[in-house]
Amino acid sequence: MKNVTLAAVALLLFAAGCGYTLIGRSGSGSHVLGRVVVHTPENGSGHPGIDLVVADALRREVMRRTGAQLVDDDANADWVVSGKILPLLIQPASLSPVVLTLEYQVSLGLELSARARDGREIKGDPREMRETERFLSSGDVEAQRKNRGEALQRVSRLLAARFLDRIDEEQGG
Repeated sequence: MKNVTLAAVALLLFAAGCGYTLIGRSGSGSHVLGRVVVHTPENGSGHPGIDLVVADALRREVMRRTGAQLVDDDANADWVVSGKILPLLIQPASLSPVVLTLEYQVSLGLELSARARDGREIKGDPREMRETERFLSSGDVEAQRKNRGEALQRVSRLLAARFLDRIDEEQGG
């Protein structure tokens, strides 16, 4: 038992000496975002409800990050995130002569910005704020809608993480 305790202490000391920490930060940088307000983006997609999916992804990403706190009031926030959803592109991705469309792909683009309490503003690079995902076609309308919704959730989460990483990088730079 004594050897196990010594091994655990040695491992902790080794990890601390190598720069590892037991409690780390998520995101690419070591900066703390602080208190963040996420406004539901303007929906320019042409599809109702996508603004709520994107806002949910942004809010979940804020809550996932160490040192970030989601707040409701701009006056209490270190960062205010807002933006617009660009027109959604949905097109066939793979075709079959028998079934016609096997897969579709959805392309989501966002124009996001974050304003800091001190007046700094960070805008998402439009080239980095577009992502595409494929989803299966279905003869069942509800299954098709579900597949598209899941693809939109995946790209929304990816773009939310990318944008908050950008804030974190700019904050440190």
